[in-house]
Amino acid sequence: MNPFVCDLPAYRVIFGPGTLAQLPDEVRRLGARRALVISMPAEARFAEEASRQLGDMSAGVYAGVVAQHVPVEMLKAAAEHAAQSGADCYVVIGGGSTVGVGKGLALQTGLPIVAVPTTYAGSEMTPIYGLTEAGVKKTGKDRKVMPRTVIYDVDLTMSLPSHISAPSGMNAMAHCVEALYAPDANPIVSLLAEEGIRALARALPAIVKDPSDRTARSDAQYGAWLGGTVLGAVAMSIHHKLCHTLGGTFNLPHAETHTIVLPHATAYNREAAPEAMRRIAGALGATDAAGGIYDLVGTIGAPRALKDIGMPEDGIERALDLALQNQYANPRPLDRDALRTLLRRAWAGERP
Repeated sequence: MNPFVCDLPAYRVIFGPGTLAQLPDEVRRLGARRALVISMPAEARFAEEASRQLGDMSAGVYAGVVAQHVPVEMLKAAAEHAAQSGADCYVVIGGGSTVGVGKGLALQTGLPIVAVPTTYAGSEMTPIYGLTEAGVKKTGKDRKVMPRTVIYDVDLTMSLPSHISAPSGMNAMAHCVEALYAPDANPIVSLLAEEGIRALARALPAIVKDPSDRTARSDAQYGAWLGGTVLGAVAMSIHHKLCHTLGGTFNLPHAETHTIVLPHATAYNREAAPEAMRRIAGALGATDAAGGIYDLVGTIGAPRALKDIGMPEDGIERALDLALQNQYANPRPLDRDALRTLLRRAWAGERP
């Protein structure tokens, strides 16, 4: 076996139905006395329930997460509210945007986070944060933004609509795909990534077919957990670079952007990472990795074209300019003409 380095942070994960009830004990474990519960308006009912369970430890609810990609103005408003509340801990309930706000607050204050994800983004398992300013999304990596505890309660995902569940799970799958051809990949992370793809490929069609399928919902949470874990453990490549660029510049929906770009970014690396492609295809039960992902997107009814989620065709050159700045490591060298072809096919929704 070739030499490798595996640097996985220590995680505390509580997984299972009804586990939101353990939130007060987890806040006490951190030595905190006042926890501010943060959510989007759509998850306010979950935030209110968490606040009720916290009782005297609750510093209230802030349901002011109203945008994706964490605009600096939104983070500033959240920080002002958090300071006024006297909170010494943040409980974030929701998807990647809410977790992102919590990470931004932790980065500024050093206060701990307890995350309660309600989607399949996987962001809760990573030390990666992102902030958007003047239409440009910048990311960083710092372990102090990682939640101290993550509570996966399947009960909080049962009402997540299929049209949100499907791309959310594909977002997590993207982390697994890129982990398999990461420049610093290692055998442990690759096993986790392969298992994550397998779990999500099994779960997402079942959720779309029957949104009340608790086993499928639990499998999707498991896959998201694995996807987030590998995202934080190794470097990401061209797929994530393109998605951060497209999302931050054109304000495209995060999960849908990942869903659309993933088969095309995978095809871009097809010849340069044959072992990764073999493992991806095997986990999908497909003969070709990129084609298998594209077919899965069709099966779950998720969008396949950037033009359908608001990407202007005349923005492709702008996206290329930004994507070629501060380049990510990638198995295949980044070539402007080849990337233009990638984006044009993704914009049109063509098969990779």
